[in-house]
Amino acid sequence: MKKCSNPQHPHCTFWVLPGESACAGNHPQTSAEPSSYDLLNAMRSARSEQSATAGTRAPAPAVAVTQNTYSKAPPERVQATPAPAAAPSAAPMRPFSQAVQAHLHISGFDPRAAGGRQTLKMELRGMTAQAAPQLTLRLRSELIPRGAVQHDVARTTRGDWRPVFVDFSSRNKEHGQYQIDVELQSHRDGAIVQKWVCTFVILVPRRDATLTEIHQIFLSTHKNVRVMADDASIARVTGGDGCNLDITARNAGIAHVDLSAPQGKVDMGFTTIAWDEELIEVDIPRSSDQHPHRSQAACIVNAAPESGAQRQLRLFALDECVLGRFELVDPESDVLLSHFSADGQDNNGLTRRLSGRHAIIRRGQSGFEIEDVSRYGLLLDGAWPGKHKPVPLRPGMRIELSASIRNIVVLGVTAILPHGVILHRLDQGAQAECFFLLQPETRPTLPHDAGHAAPQAAALPLLFHRHGGFWHLDPTSDRETALAPTTALASLAGLGRHHRLASEPYPECWIIRTDGAGLRDDVGAALTV
Repeated sequence: MKKCSNPQHPHCTFWVLPGESACAGNHPQTSAEPSSYDLLNAMRSARSEQSATAGTRAPAPAVAVTQNTYSKAPPERVQATPAPAAAPSAAPMRPFSQAVQAHLHISGFDPRAAGGRQTLKMELRGMTAQAAPQLTLRLRSELIPRGAVQHDVARTTRGDWRPVFVDFSSRNKEHGQYQIDVELQSHRDGAIVQKWVCTFVILVPRRDATLTEIHQIFLSTHKNVRVMADDASIARVTGGDGCNLDITARNAGIAHVDLSAPQGKVDMGFTTIAWDEELIEVDIPRSSDQHPHRSQAACIVNAAPESGAQRQLRLFALDECVLGRFELVDPESDVLLSHFSADGQDNNGLTRRLSGRHAIIRRGQSGFEIEDVSRYGLLLDGAWPGKHKPVPLRPGMRIELSASIRNIVVLGVTAILPHGVILHRLDQGAQAECFFLLQPETRPTLPHDAGHAAPQAAALPLLFHRHGGFWHLDPTSDRETALAPTTALASLAGLGRHHRLASEPYPECWIIRTDGAGLRDDVGAALTV
């Protein structure tokens, strides 16, 4: 509706219905100019077509009133002063646009469910188009099981973002406010290129708190609108600027006024609380991209191993890792294996029945796999797979080198991680060494899944390779620590004060590698030691 626009009657206060050619006082109206109703519909249509990630936002429609149909009491009417009509113009009006700050829309929280299980729905809105099509969302709080949780936020084909649902429980929690820290990361080539953070607070009320107390406490934290609610009712106003509204909700009814509805239609109000949290982009220091000790093979030496611990944790970060015979001069393999007897390591004798290139472990299409390239063969769980026939690795698989003579070297797959494989010796060398075969330039995701790891592998530190060197990742705090010979390892999870990093995978021996033999880098060239 609009007021009379006849220029000969400028003081006429009669309203003109949409489509009418004259007001109630029979004053003719101009039909060539678009009405405010048409302009408002055009603005709403343009707003509904805009994506949440487009970075622009149309102005809020006049008023959209909602009433929860689940309320037992009769619905209360909500009246608002109509918005003034826009001035007519000869040209069609374009919707006004302004930048939208990236934020999380959090909904689904109901403080009345104190002591029970709840689910928060988080929707990412206003994110720039330069962000990666999949982001990593990490949350830390005392309410979340194990203190932290991680989700992947994926962009849909429409351009918006798929919502994320986070479960938590306030059972056996002291009433009060609990902080939830949110970190949103954008990755590229395994590295963090953008990071956003925000923090919000969840109120856990007393178990005997009344509904009126709960709602008053929540509404007191949102002071941009003053709302009066009687008899444990809920009255909410969202969106809009410069509107004077009078809202009343009685007898446990819920009045929900949404001034930012895309179509300006009646919206359903739910019995939960929702709000927006602004995402603040933080700068990532360039120093995090530099590793103090770049290498593709190293070893963590335990000077005082306890019962069940290995003396050497040998680290390899290669696309293809070759297992073979131990040689002091120009070995053909990366992982050098020797036979262990009751008297210790024997680099001669049965060790000579291993091929220089005995097996290859690489990452295939369906996971990590092993291939027999030897002269003497190998056994996987007691069976020979055949030469040059890759076989997928499985947790608990027994790898025996070779097939002609038993118990020369016996390895067990104790963990298959998203970024690597952990092998333990199952023979007399069980206390001497174990092997980390990691994918180069690959960082694992948290929370770390230890469901496919044997107990001896679950007790080991979480390591990965990135920026040309090895890193330690704390699964609790998500803190990354670059590993170097000068790094103090005593404070890192899974390591102790007797651990140190050696720059060579076999620091106890002097391995001589001349040109043409040695560990391969990313382009297949040899590294000379």
